[in-house]
Amino acid sequence: MFENEPATTAVLLVAAGLLLVFSVLFSRPSERIGVPVVLVFLLIGLLVGAQLPEHFVDFELAFRVGTVGLVLILFDGGLNTPFRQVRRYLAPASMLATVAVVGTAAVVALIARLLGLGWTEAMLLGAIVSSTDAAAVFSSLRGSGVQLTRRVGATLELESGLNDPIAVILTLSLTAQLLEPGPFQLGALGVEILVQLSVGLGAGLAIGWLGSRLLARIRVPAAGLYPALTLALALLAFGVPTLFMGSGFLAVYVAALMLGNRRLPYRVGILRVHDALAWLAQISMFLVLGLLAVPDMLAASAWKGLVLALGLALIARPLMVMLGLWPFGYKPRESGFIAWVGLRGAVPILLATFPVLAGVPGALELFHLVFFVVVVNALIPGATVRWAVRLFQVDRAGAERPAPVLEINATEALPIQILSFRLDPAAMVTGNPAGILPLPAGADILLLVRGKEALPVRDDTVLEAGDHVHVMLRPEHRSTVELLFGLREED
Repeated sequence: MFENEPATTAVLLVAAGLLLVFSVLFSRPSERIGVPVVLVFLLIGLLVGAQLPEHFVDFELAFRVGTVGLVLILFDGGLNTPFRQVRRYLAPASMLATVAVVGTAAVVALIARLLGLGWTEAMLLGAIVSSTDAAAVFSSLRGSGVQLTRRVGATLELESGLNDPIAVILTLSLTAQLLEPGPFQLGALGVEILVQLSVGLGAGLAIGWLGSRLLARIRVPAAGLYPALTLALALLAFGVPTLFMGSGFLAVYVAALMLGNRRLPYRVGILRVHDALAWLAQISMFLVLGLLAVPDMLAASAWKGLVLALGLALIARPLMVMLGLWPFGYKPRESGFIAWVGLRGAVPILLATFPVLAGVPGALELFHLVFFVVVVNALIPGATVRWAVRLFQVDRAGAERPAPVLEINATEALPIQILSFRLDPAAMVTGNPAGILPLPAGADILLLVRGKEALPVRDDTVLEAGDHVHVMLRPEHRSTVELLFGLREED
């Protein structure tokens, strides 16, 4: 076999390179026509997989690629989530990530049972599609060009980062139940959920805290080694708790939250690298998972898959979200939007590989049923994000997020912060000359962008609504500056 090298490796690399190129090039047209970009990656994998010999289908490899991809996506999401959003919206997001996931699984299982599946198979199907997908939600919200109200956006992102552990535990338990039929131990399942969540949370907090201390103390010879170190922390955050019966996915997200809300050296560089890794992970995992599907089996699952997808989007998800958010005072339009944009993506397809790898009878049919549900769910709710924002009136800014105009990289943790603001008409500084602003000691306006023009800031420069203002300040003065200028652009 080795005598064919390096030609064989070259062919594989060319194929991988072409798949990545096509995926990236098709991402822009997909955004214009309203199709979620992750679905494009999935469909490209499906089209390519239909032309490959059967021995190319490798569920074990797909599972590993999908797991690594989800780790990278969750880590990137955690790095970009502010602590104040976590503190304020953790309770409702946790309700959606636990009780609502179980309820969604139960409602979908009931629908599947009515379609002729056995109770255990129906419950397994419900468990697999019960959680929202972090990759699909993050990419849809951040790529849609809209700015949601803080409560809605934060709840959606937190939920998608936290709800995978329950779906994983349910899927593994029900898979084991199918392999060894017997009385279902509900109490044992509850204990397992508690243990996995506790170990995962503890491991995430510990690795995040130790990682932040390590990054603050060490000095490396090249700035590019800092992202390598944070990548290592992401891998450890998943692997260590998983070895001790904990939820690695929860640990990854929590560790990233800890790191992202501490002062990091070379912060902009770290975030940029992990953003790129998350996108590469999305492309890779959706492409690889798309290769697994067989078009004929997808077609055979079409009518059941359509019924299940509509039941999930129109009955199970809305019912559980409304019930879950009702105690927290969410308005019907907020709950309605959160229910509609609870997207499914690679996670359900990844979970559907568990029964296949375990050798559960009928697992391939179940896999294709889940695949069809994901595609329909991505096409309908996923393609209507902008429409849903207008319908449910959850757009905060009313305008697209501007592109970054100021960026500072430093390998050391600087004793200053630079915050970007888009001035609202109601902001305290709007309409006032820069020279009379009561800025704290050491704070200053570095740059003002009006339209597409960068303006020098003099004492007589009047700040106007819609201006993009970049302010340098000391960290202890942050709350004072935010009171003057209003919401930051990334809020």
